[in-house]
Amino acid sequence: MIGPVPHEYAIGGVYLPPMLVAAVLGLIAVLVTVRLLNRFRWSRYFAYPPLVFVSLIVIYTLVAGTFIIGT
Repeated sequence: MIGPVPHEYAIGGVYLPPMLVAAVLGLIAVLVTVRLLNRFRWSRYFAYPPLVFVSLIVIYTLVAGTFIIGT
């Protein structure tokens, strides 16, 4: 069983909710992914790339929240 879920994270004396930390991690992962998609010109195969960007943010945030943060 996974340990207790943290209620908040203290970073520099500022308390942050776990979902905000997961969203920031998801955003960083998406920025790296989108940069790679643009560099290799794979983003031209998407009909509407901004929608793919938002979808990837949601997916990566859920993955970070589930496996890294544990929420």
